[in-house]
Amino acid sequence: MSSNLIIGASSVFQREYNTADKYEFELHNMSEFFFAYGLFFAKVLTALIALVFAVAIIASARQKKDEGPELKVTNLNQKYRDLQMRLRHAVMNKKQFKQFAKQQQKSIKQQQKATPKSTARSKMFVLDFDGDIKATEVATLRDEITTMLSVAEPQDEVLLKLDNSGGLVHEHGLAASQLQRIKDAKLNFTVAVDKVAASGGYMMACVADKIIAAPFAILGSIGVLAQLPNFNRMLDKHGIDFEQHTAGEYKRTVTMFGKNSDKEREKLKLDLQETHRLFREFVAGNRPKLNIDEVATGEHWYGLQALDRRLIDEVKTSDEFLVDAINDYDIYQIKMEIKKPLQERIVGGLGSISEGLRNRFAAQQNDSKYL
Repeated sequence: MSSNLIIGASSVFQREYNTADKYEFELHNMSEFFFAYGLFFAKVLTALIALVFAVAIIASARQKKDEGPELKVTNLNQKYRDLQMRLRHAVMNKKQFKQFAKQQQKSIKQQQKATPKSTARSKMFVLDFDGDIKATEVATLRDEITTMLSVAEPQDEVLLKLDNSGGLVHEHGLAASQLQRIKDAKLNFTVAVDKVAASGGYMMACVADKIIAAPFAILGSIGVLAQLPNFNRMLDKHGIDFEQHTAGEYKRTVTMFGKNSDKEREKLKLDLQETHRLFREFVAGNRPKLNIDEVATGEHWYGLQALDRRLIDEVKTSDEFLVDAINDYDIYQIKMEIKKPLQERIVGGLGSISEGLRNRFAAQQNDSKYL
């Protein structure tokens, strides 16, 4: 009886020993598998990193080869025709659309036959200017104008779609001088303001032969502004001295850190008045029908009000202007684009995504309505 118990216990122990040995063997195999997998993953990751570096080097070399601005030209006649055809394709049945497409092709052929080959259609060149305080788009605007003037003919026209709320005097003065080149070339020149052309923006707009604006576009603000904080009392309170050395009585007038005198403030006001005088004369010279004393007060007006004060010539959006011109002109939108480095494009794309998420979150948190 006791021997049977010993044999039974021995067999149980043997089974448990075998099971433990089996688990240990499986654990060893699993550890070898994970080690091999980790080694394989490390090799793949290293190869990917090497590939990314190779692509970056090739892209950087290609970008250096293609450095410089790139001119983008869009045929707006074709763009509008394509959009119209897409919409008709969506709203018409197959038979109707096929019939309409045939009629369109027949009409185009008849128009081509009726137009003598020696007679070229007039062209309209469309430029865009989105302003900021430093008028940074002047860098591309000057190239766009130079390129356009090299091919434009006397019967051609130019439309500038302007959105600019003003900024530094000398920067916007340069922008206005670039637009003056269009007038000097004797081309019909129109500025369209859909949103805002104020202060330095209106300085640019007034160069045109004709100004059109949307009903609620903002125009005017023919004035000059200078403002800056002064930290002198705070520095004095904390025992911090500020020194400034100049040669020339008016090399520097008011300052952010020193104590400003009445004489310095008066000099700044005189400088502002002189700049305002030049601004007034520039606008009056380009818009002789204006009552300059009435509009050069620093105030701004909406499109309909601006028409009454002759700041503009017609209330019309840029879209209406282009649609009206599409049958008489071959319309080309030109834009000089500066290629950004690959790293900057990646960072900019991530920034745009982040900003979009922030705006969406803010919109969900705030249900206020604005006009």
